[in-house]
Formats: sequence, C-alpha cells, structure tokens
Amino acid sequence: MTQANIKSEQDYRAALLSKTVEHIDITSFDARPIIDSMAKMSFTSRDLASATEIFNEMLADKNCSIILTIAGSTSAGGCMDLYTDLVKYNMVDAVVATGASIVDMDFFEAMGFKHYQGSADLDDRQLRDMYIDRIYDTLIDENELQAVDHTIADIADSLPAKPYSSREFIREMGRWCVKNAKKHNSLVETCFRHDVPIFCPAFTDSSAGFGLVVHQDRNPDQHLTLDSIRDFRELTDIKIKAGTTGLLMIGGGVPKNFTQDTVVCAEILGKEVDMHKYAIQITVADSRDGACSSSTLKEACSWGKVDIAREQMVFAEAGAVLPLLASDAYHRGHWKAREARKFSSLFP
Repeated sequence: MTQANIKSEQDYRAALLSKTVEHIDITSFDARPIIDSMAKMSFTSRDLASATEIFNEMLADKNCSIILTIAGSTSAGGCMDLYTDLVKYNMVDAVVATGASIVDMDFFEAMGFKHYQGSADLDDRQLRDMYIDRIYDTLIDENELQAVDHTIADIADSLPAKPYSSREFIREMGRWCVKNAKKHNSLVETCFRHDVPIFCPAFTDSSAGFGLVVHQDRNPDQHLTLDSIRDFRELTDIKIKAGTTGLLMIGGGVPKNFTQDTVVCAEILGKEVDMHKYAIQITVADSRDGACSSSTLKEACSWGKVDIAREQMVFAEAGAVLPLLASDAYHRGHWKAREARKFSSLFP
C-alpha cells in the first residue's frame, strides 16, 4: 500500500468517525400535546399514548417501584441521556440491562468516547480493516472499545478476589466513574450516586466479558468471578421488598424475562408477592415465533409474572417513541412527589 493510499484510508476513517450521535434531552421539549393528540388516533400512536398513561400511573402510585429494562442499542442510538434522566428525576428505582447497554455504550461514553452517525450501506469488510464497528447506521471506534475492555480488567484487578453479582461489580464501575470519568452523567455513575442498582444478568456478553477474561488471564490463581445466581436472588429481594411494581421494558430478551421471573422466584421461595402490576414493552419483536423476545405481556400473565389489567405492548422502534413517553412523564411531574427507594442500600 502506498503512502498516498494509507493517507487516503486514514482520511476516510476520520471522515466516518466525525459526526457524533447527540443524545436527546427530554427536558428540552414538552411532548404532552403530542401524546394527548395521539390518544385520539389509532394503531401505534394510540398504543404509545396508552403506554404513557400507564407510566404516569406508575409514577403517581406511591406504592409502586419501577424497574427499567434495556435491551438493544438505544443507548448508542441517542437515548443515553434519557435513561440517565429517568434515574436523575426519580422515575426509575432499578435497572436491568444487557451488558452491551451498560458497558459498550454507557461506560464507553463515560470514558470520553463517542458513537458516530454512519450508514447501514457501508462496506463491512472495509470497516473491519479500519477497526470500525457498526451497529446498523451507528459506528464505534474498535480501538476505543478495547480501551474499555482493559479498563474493566483494571477495575477487576483492583478488587478483592471473590464472587460478585453484576450489580456489585457495576457499582464499582460507578465508583470508578466518580473519580475518573470524562463524562459525568453516565447511567452507571448516576445510578451509583442515587443508590439505584443496575443488574446485567448476561454481563459477560459485552466488553465486560473481554475485560474479565483479561483479568483472569493476568491473575490465574486469584481472580474475581460473577455470581449470576446472586443476581437473581438480589433482584428477587427487591421485588419482595417493593411489593407493588411496574415495568418499563425497552426491547426484550434476558433483561425482560429475568425481571418478570422475580415473581415466580419469590413464589418458589415461599414468599407471597403480587404479579407486576403495571407493564409496558416497546419492541419491534414478533410474537408469531412464540416468543416476542420473551413472550407478550398477556402471555406472561399465564406464568404468573405480569397482571394484565394495566399492560401495553408498543410495537415500534424504541428510539422513535420512547423520548415522547419520557418527555410527557417528565413534564407531567408525578416524579416530584415520589419517594426514592434507594434499593442499593439493601445490600451490604
């Protein structure tokens, strides 16, 4: 390859990683008139208005604790600050997410890195040669992502060698952010400051996994491990403590099913708890394969997980509709009268 070709590729790489994703600010606009109008429409618009009404009911119900579940790539796509604001303004009491949402996206930006607007039509072989990762039309610098891997390894190296729940390890990531982050409004740091626990039941399916492999490779005889059973027990303890619960589920998969299963787990433990009273799922998954990324909400009722009195499926790409729901809830202001649960304080 000639010097001119190298320079040309470097210039092209720099051009691809030049237009950053800007995260939406739900406090900067008032979606209430839009949601009110949608309530008079049909199809997905009316479903979204119904879901927003249910979310506001959760916030107004003084006995209701709210669990946010996140799957998919909405954090990378522009909803990162939205999730932080849900915690900051006391609209969420616990978070259950994929490892990618928490580590590859949120913690990644806390370290000062960015996601970039690209295109779904780019040459993926060429992207690989340039060490650029693609999430549909969003781009990530792989070199920066590997820096996250090694930072996770360094955090693990600094901790006593013992089993940790994902909640416990992510809290240490939040502690690291307080001292070292370049962006201080990450979800990880905000949850740390507000005593809102984050669970990632499939934590190693992310940059955390690579980093923890590095940690174990560097410390073959004295390394930490992750206790996924304790994850399940801790989140079930939260459900038992909370009593009335509402779910705001973005996507589906493991976070959704893990959270719904706490009702069954409590029952197996001999504890009498109610099904999740409120439930919203925003997804593009299909139910015709018998799944809908872990069952429709009505189907979940048959398993004893979700009450069907106040539930709403919204079949839409979450990045397009979630900002409207969250902005509406922010401006209606029910969160102002809510008591912070501080569920992290349940665990030593």
